[in-house]
This record gives sequence, C-alpha cells and structure tokens, in this order.
Amino acid sequence: MSKITVVGAGNVGATCANVAAQKELSDELVLLDIKEGISEGKALDMMQTAALLEFDTRIKGVTNDYAATAGSDAVVITSGIPRKPGMSREELIGVNAGIVKDVTQNILKYSPNAVIIVISNPMDTMTYLALKSSGLPKNRVIGMGGMLDSSRFKNYLSNALGAAPADVEGVVIGGHGDTTMIPLKRFATCKGLPVSELLDAATLDKVVADTMVGGATLTALLNTSAWYAPGAAGAILLEAVIRNQKKILPCCVALEGEYGQKDICIGVPVTVGKNGWEKIIEYPLNSDEQALFDKSAAAVRNMNKVLTDMKLV
Repeated sequence: MSKITVVGAGNVGATCANVAAQKELSDELVLLDIKEGISEGKALDMMQTAALLEFDTRIKGVTNDYAATAGSDAVVITSGIPRKPGMSREELIGVNAGIVKDVTQNILKYSPNAVIIVISNPMDTMTYLALKSSGLPKNRVIGMGGMLDSSRFKNYLSNALGAAPADVEGVVIGGHGDTTMIPLKRFATCKGLPVSELLDAATLDKVVADTMVGGATLTALLNTSAWYAPGAAGAILLEAVIRNQKKILPCCVALEGEYGQKDICIGVPVTVGKNGWEKIIEYPLNSDEQALFDKSAAAVRNMNKVLTDMKLV
C-alpha cells in the first residue's frame, strides 16, 4: 500500500492532489493545510467525484495534523504565499523560507523515508533549503519547476508548429524564473525532427521568449499564480516516484560538479524512480548554452544567499 501527502490545499496543492487521486497513485492521500476547513472541504469535494470518475484513492483532509501524514512514501510541499502581479520570485523568499523549513521538519518526524517534492516558490531556493535543513540524501529532495517550464515550452512549440503537444519534445534547464530558465531550442524536436528545421529563427526565438515569461503572463491574467499546470506537473513527478517509472524529467536537484556547478539546486534532466532522482543526464551544451547556465546558476546562488543571511541554512 502506498501513501502520499500534499502540504498546502491552495489551488496548486489541491490540483496536484486531485490529479494524483484520479490517476490512483496511492491507496491513501492526505491533504494538509494550516487553515481550518480548507483541506477538509476540498478533500470531501474530491471524494464526491470518486464514484463519477471511478477512482479508489481515499483522500483525507487535515488541519495542521502532521501525525495524519505518518508513513508517507512521497510528500509534495506547495505551502507559501503565491506570487502576486509585479512580484518577483526573489521577494517570496523571506515569507516562504520559514514555512518550507517548518513543513519539511514536521513531515520528516512522521515520514523519515519520504521523497520530498518541492513546488513552493522561489522553487530552486526552497529546494535547496529543504535539502540543507533536512539532512536528507540529495536524491530524496526534488524541485518540480523544470517540468512546468518544459511543459510550457512544449505548448508554445506545438502552437507554433500546428502539431499535437504529445508529438513535441522540449526541455528547459536552469533556474525556475523568468530570467533564469533556459529553453534548449537546439534540442527541441517534433516526431524526431529538430524544430529548427521546421520553424524559422524569429518564430523559434518568440517561442523561447514566451516560455520565459509564461508564469508572469498567467499571473497578469489571473491576478495570482497559475495552478492547473503546476499541480499536474507535481502529480506527474509523484507518479514517476510512486510507480518507479525511471522517467527522464527536468527537475531541480543538487549538483556536485555536473554542468560545471556544485552546492546548488537547479533544473537539469534526471532519471526519477522510487528513491527519488537517480541520475543526472548531462546534455552536451555548447559554449553559449553553458554561459547561460552559468549565469542562471549565479542568479540562483544570489537568491540562496538570502537563506544564509537569514541563518536558515
């Protein structure tokens, strides 16, 4: 029997839990939130779709009761305030760092063997914080951001190509931020064909630019952060862990020399299975791509410095 916990019953957490339940990734799913009634109500609402959608996962909502999460195989952390219009991910650090550190420590009291998946923003820095504050092996802490950015990249590519999204492959590496992500257009394909042979340079550059502001675009439209795609990305990452799929997914993980970086959590392709991430896949970056990656890493380190200044790591 498997068990999943999602911490944070806001839009992203609830979407993640809903997708995970519909995919029947676990026998039991606990949705935990600090606000009384929110997780209980959303869990009840989801359970009332079980007969309609024919899934068997039992969803339980709890308010700040970490004992109910005991024995979880994987835990998704979405806690924290969402990014507001005009707000950078960096500005979220002061508020969200304390929340994520507290959640991580409470989760591990009851589920010491869990794989931790971080969605809270700024995601690269929160993943680094979860790793450093928990003392867990590096493979058991994974940030989701690269999956979301890559999904957005593939959406814009499929629109430009007039192709089915499932026929398009595209990977985004680097930091999960509007100025730090790196859509690898050189490696993007449609049914095995390089997209550079199917789209002109100006169109491909626009796809990259649209991808990089994908989160900000949605924030401006919705007046809050997106939730369907982030929540679904978290659930797909959960699936790779729970079902030991050995999928190669772009995730935020700890580097120790790979891509020329160390002591940092940042987005790169990794193989994901039941023990978390297992292997980093190193793309052969050219000099321009490596320079962008190094610049992205420097920006993430600058955000991480806030954690040091606050004495959180």
